[in-house]
Amino acid sequence: MIGSDPLMLRTRHLERPMFRTVTLLKRRPDLSMEEFIAYYESAHARIGERYLAGRALHYTRRFLHPLAPADGADKPYDVVMEIGFADRAAFDATIAALSEPDVAAEIAEDEERLFDRAQNRMFFLEEHVSDLDAVLAERSQ
Repeated sequence: MIGSDPLMLRTRHLERPMFRTVTLLKRRPDLSMEEFIAYYESAHARIGERYLAGRALHYTRRFLHPLAPADGADKPYDVVMEIGFADRAAFDATIAALSEPDVAAEIAEDEERLFDRAQNRMFFLEEHVSDLDAVLAERSQ
């Protein structure tokens, strides 16, 4: 039953079509990764949640850690932030709300504590998903 499966509850938003954005974020050079994550999750994410609740379908932060120590030496980004919206209109309405001067100032002020803002990049996603079960089924024929 979907209602009782925690994994299904967490991933259900991935099953429906939506307009998704991904933002690649770089921490300030004076912050360790541990300090960055701690502040992001205890303070900055709360600001995002406050303004995204009721507007976005999900708000996810994926912190990047190198698989091998050498891979992390000059890592261009530290977190991938994904926000899903019901559609482009919901995204546009959210951007308009976040652009209100007092809201934009609050967000920018907190971002200065956390990010190397000149390095941050935002994209929207065009998603293509492979049906790996179908590939396996094809192989077995």
